[in-house]
Amino acid sequence: MPLLKKYIIFPVVTAFAVTLFFGCESNFKEVQKINFSEFVPSGDADNVNLKYTDSGLIKAILVSPKMLDFSSVDFSFTEFPKGIDVTLYDNKAKKTFITSNYAVSYTKTSIIDLQGKVKIKSENGQTLETEQLYYDQKNEWFFTEKKFKFTDLKGASNGQGIDFSKDFKVINSQRITGEIQTAD
Repeated sequence: MPLLKKYIIFPVVTAFAVTLFFGCESNFKEVQKINFSEFVPSGDADNVNLKYTDSGLIKAILVSPKMLDFSSVDFSFTEFPKGIDVTLYDNKAKKTFITSNYAVSYTKTSIIDLQGKVKIKSENGQTLETEQLYYDQKNEWFFTEKKFKFTDLKGASNGQGIDFSKDFKVINSQRITGEIQTAD
């Protein structure tokens, strides 16, 4: 008879353990929901047209169909999921035009990450095209490690890795191919 009791107790203990396991999992999911904070923007704007001025002079104009502001997160940023069209002005009112399919501006670092068909064009006819480009707002400096195409009045070149000033006066490039005319 003791053997029969042993076989009856085992299914009862198994059923209790399974019930306890599923009961704990349900409570665990509820606890996870309590500690979960949804990652949503604190601001959302459509058809944005921003003008940045300094000492009464326009320094930049940014146009975008969509802007999401994540200023309430620890590492705050502003996202432009549908791209941007920016015009930068130097101290002599010369313009540099920038377009990209997507952009993120990080508040603490003042870095803008431009992605997807990035194109920069100066008034002097210099154009740079790449898939990703960073812009350091404090130093007014662009850089990428991605492949690029650079075109100016002297010719066109391709390469991978470039950094340059916003007015294209200083350009440091890596791994270049192409033909460029030089002054004799």
